[in-house]
Amino acid sequence: MAERLIRLGHSPDPDDAFMFYALAEERIPTGKFRFEHVLRDIETLNEWAGEGRLEVTAVSVHAYAYLADGYRLLPHGASMGDRYGPIVVASSALDPSELPRLRVAVPGRLTSAFLQLQLAVGAIADPLIVPFDEILDVVAGGSADAGLVIHEGQLTYERLGLVSVLDLGEWWHEETGGLPLPLGANAIRRDLDEGGASSELSRLLHASIAYGLEHREDALAYAERFGRGLGRDLADRFVGMYVNDRTLDYGDDGREAVAELLRRGHAAGLIPHAVELDFVE
Repeated sequence: MAERLIRLGHSPDPDDAFMFYALAEERIPTGKFRFEHVLRDIETLNEWAGEGRLEVTAVSVHAYAYLADGYRLLPHGASMGDRYGPIVVASSALDPSELPRLRVAVPGRLTSAFLQLQLAVGAIADPLIVPFDEILDVVAGGSADAGLVIHEGQLTYERLGLVSVLDLGEWWHEETGGLPLPLGANAIRRDLDEGGASSELSRLLHASIAYGLEHREDALAYAERFGRGLGRDLADRFVGMYVNDRTLDYGDDGREAVAELLRRGHAAGLIPHAVELDFVE
């Protein structure tokens, strides 16, 4: 039987690399499927999902509001914060209420972090769109007044003399009475429902995450290659923040958090329509 090619899109950062270590390094059998790993920043993956380019892809929870016609959510692979998450940094302290009037560098309009920032401080009409791994440099260099930081920049911003002016993980925790902060998700194209491929692929992707957690040192050594100078200790800390038991399954509160974020986005006029969640089970 000929192998079926599955293009798997994810960000070139340690937590996604950790999740898909077992697939990338062929540590688990994949049956009739052959995986091609496509590494791009999350905003590019969001845009590509709008075109249906990849069979399976990481997407922002925010972006899923615009992708539900073409993709279903997988019940695993989520990135969620627990009183931590994206932060806004600046060269000196400022009041977060000032941000809508300032030049703010963000990693993409469809990122969950950008939706959460606007829910926290109000609409930002003219953000400076910058690749996620350049935001710290842009702020430190003075091209932006503040920057919305995702991925490992949450742990390294102080190296450039920057300060945190808003922690969206803490903000969300207080706003929702303790729900986790939904950030990223894995989604699968709807045409793979035919013949049960969605369920088979879901099982394989879950197995990859579980393998990484069960073989943490090996998976971490692989993930460290994507850390852009994090080092083992910070890479370990970062992976632990975003790959854990909740990554294996959202849990009831995780699904509630996703629904609540999208509901709030719609209520605030930041998402044009109500969104119904559709998970592969």
